[in-house]
Amino acid sequence: MVQSITLGKTGITVPQNAFGALPIQRVDTETAVHLLRRAYEGGMRFFDTAHAYTDSETKLGIAFEGMREKVYISTKTQAKNGDDLRRELRASLTALRTDYIDIYQLHCVPQCYRPGDGTGLYEALTEAKEQGVIRHIGITAHKIGVAEEIVESGLYETLQFPFSYLASDRDIALVKATAAAGMGFIAMKGLSGGLLTNADACMAFMSQYPALPIWGIQMETELDDWLSYFTKDCSMTEEMRAFIEKDRAELLGEFCRGCGYCSPCTVGIVINQCARMSQMIRRAPSQAWLSDYWKAEMARIADCVDCGQCKTRCPYELDIPNLLRKNLEDYNEILAGRVKV
Repeated sequence: MVQSITLGKTGITVPQNAFGALPIQRVDTETAVHLLRRAYEGGMRFFDTAHAYTDSETKLGIAFEGMREKVYISTKTQAKNGDDLRRELRASLTALRTDYIDIYQLHCVPQCYRPGDGTGLYEALTEAKEQGVIRHIGITAHKIGVAEEIVESGLYETLQFPFSYLASDRDIALVKATAAAGMGFIAMKGLSGGLLTNADACMAFMSQYPALPIWGIQMETELDDWLSYFTKDCSMTEEMRAFIEKDRAELLGEFCRGCGYCSPCTVGIVINQCARMSQMIRRAPSQAWLSDYWKAEMARIADCVDCGQCKTRCPYELDIPNLLRKNLEDYNEILAGRVKV
């Protein structure tokens, strides 16, 4: 059974099983609203979105209009200064059809923003909180060093960071540090961008830590999986631990999580799929990966000019050009029948 979790000093207590609303931008409004309301009816109470997720906020606004006090909503801004933050905050409130946001987060930050740093971001956040427009100040990061600095700063009430059973010892220490600091920890990418396919293992792992996972959901079958844990056991077992260790042995190392922050590519490579083709073609087998479309997309890797722009944008600091080439080499071996999948 899903346990409850409290996000640090915010006092927000919800089931340890939340809805990540990035994927609902890919489905029509009727489908998205149906999924969101079904998630609520099934027990989910925390919903995470972002201003950058096209119409995701709008779909949440439609789904929960008239029942705002029954759910917790967190959203994000990629603003780089105080004025832009205020403008994006107003837009988010309008889209969400609400007059307050439970947790307002700085989105995928390259540094720990502080009072007096010249950006005006933190000042705008505290101003909005004093006005009651936002109730708690949060932040999201992908780089472990930045995340550690955020925890040490004591300035933020929640931290959102990638966390799954592929986590390093340093990642796990970060989660424990947030708890010690009275911060809430929101776990994104609990499926590592789709590479992890055993929902039982993912949920069992998460249940061991003071972390709130936000599962990215866009299909009814995905929602069914996560809602099932409100009625069945999801605790760690020795069998599950052995499965996780086997999976870690196969996957740990440099791999693309598929976040897409590296895009766009100067020569049109679909980086966030091509750079993880080796894993996807093995872990989510489908003839679609071997279609003419993907053959053509993978062939684009040969056009890479090593401009390095993708590397500067990658939050995981991956050597993307070399990762792409390795995936192309493996893909060609598979097409030639020299490697079985």
